[in-house]
Amino acid sequence: MNSDEFQIPSSTDVFEEIAKSEQQITVRIETRRYGKKITLVSGFDKGVDLRQTAKSLKEGLACGGTVRDGVVELQGDHKKKVKPILVKIGYSENTISD
Repeated sequence: MNSDEFQIPSSTDVFEEIAKSEQQITVRIETRRYGKKITLVSGFDKGVDLRQTAKSLKEGLACGGTVRDGVVELQGDHKKKVKPILVKIGYSENTISD
């Protein structure tokens, strides 16, 4: 039996999964200087690794972005593409509003 087959989740993993399912996430578009659009993903509470979430979104959308004041800012208009990626990384579909 290989040790990689069965992995017991740590308590931090369990708490993060619970925290992800209880978020009220909002996705919106904002226009910045020179008509540039950014996608803002907000509503994250404590207990979620926001930098890892932002990294997953940036990789999935092939765009740049940052985390600022508890909000993930993504370069470009990705409003319709964000929800499936958030669901894939463990957030509840019912708690994500556009």
